[in-house]
Amino acid sequence: MRKRFSIPRLRAKADELLKWFYPGIGIKRWIGLAGFGIILVILGSVSLRADEYWVIRLCDTVLVISGIIILVLGIKRMVRSFITAFVPASKGTDLVDILYQRKQLGKGPKIVAVGGGTGLSVLLSGLKEYTSNITAIVTVADDGGSSGRLRQQFDMLPPGDIRNCLVALADASTLMRDLFQFRFDASSELGGHSFGNLFITVMTQLTGDFEKAIKETSKVLALRGQVIPSTLNNVVLVARHTDGSVTEGENKIPQARKPIERVSLKPDQSSATQEAIRAIQEAHLIVLGPGSLYTSIIPNLLIKEITDAIVASGAIKIYVCNVMTQPGETDKFSASEHIKALIKHSHPRIFDYCILNNGQISKDALKRYEKEFAYPVANDTRSITSMGYRAIEDDIIISEDVVRHDPGKLARIILSFIEEV
Repeated sequence: MRKRFSIPRLRAKADELLKWFYPGIGIKRWIGLAGFGIILVILGSVSLRADEYWVIRLCDTVLVISGIIILVLGIKRMVRSFITAFVPASKGTDLVDILYQRKQLGKGPKIVAVGGGTGLSVLLSGLKEYTSNITAIVTVADDGGSSGRLRQQFDMLPPGDIRNCLVALADASTLMRDLFQFRFDASSELGGHSFGNLFITVMTQLTGDFEKAIKETSKVLALRGQVIPSTLNNVVLVARHTDGSVTEGENKIPQARKPIERVSLKPDQSSATQEAIRAIQEAHLIVLGPGSLYTSIIPNLLIKEITDAIVASGAIKIYVCNVMTQPGETDKFSASEHIKALIKHSHPRIFDYCILNNGQISKDALKRYEKEFAYPVANDTRSITSMGYRAIEDDIIISEDVVRHDPGKLARIILSFIEEV
């Protein structure tokens, strides 16, 4: 039976078509330019066939070439107008950049990064320049600062480490990233809170679900990858010290300034998020760290499902060791002692390779860290090798006011392992 179109339906279709020519859309000029190019190509082609004199033919050839150039320019501008309507403003809006980001980065290796804090966000900012198939599995044991206050007041998971990773993977504008990291002045009622933490809190209230709030926030920031909490259980990190005393709370553990014997989660039977397990199973590379050993990396591995999934994975597994020791956590720790603590809380096959820094730290930076009782981590590679792991040493730091990993250098070293997959 033939489909009939009523007069109102035809008018609606005509109105939809006319919308393309509304002022301000920025598409009419490029449609007109492309149309003008087509006319030049047609006129030149017709004249080229009819004319017998070479001088006139040359002019017609120039006319055809000009028409082709104008046509290509018009089509390129049209496509760019369409794409930029759906892609947030970022570093550049050149068509080739957009296509590279969407296509080439989308074909990159699947990388899972496990940890929390600023160390993980530094790593993510480097990896996102090579692939958009990144999954950050982030600890939710934080209970200090803005995150701790929001966690207590709204009975929700802490948003701080999640926010840092979201911003690190964001493809949104610099202004948008700065907005999410903006922290209110201490003198105000919102003192100490970051805008990003408050945004995630509001999204959690609106959606009624912390995990869904992260996904919606990811859309706002146009992430190159995804950020997943390691668990949705409201966990508390507990440390048992070598003197037998116990400290509860991620924020209080370093403040105790006592050597740590072991850390655990309360409740101890916390379940992993299924998306985290799925990402680990599909990963080509799994990276642990960099970050606080006992309060950022190990809390994720205390969730048995995550550790079991990493051990069972056929991916290349890498541990990025910290550059400096951390007071109250890893005082006087060498690289091998970091590793011993890591496998003590998880499994010997939790990683295959260890990346260590051998770059020089400036004297001024060392003096500043010494005042806080923090020192460079000693690279005892022989001990690491005897444990069955391969140590990779390289200059991977930026030594300024704060000593941190160079995201670009670190990402390139990690990506070089992909050849072994």
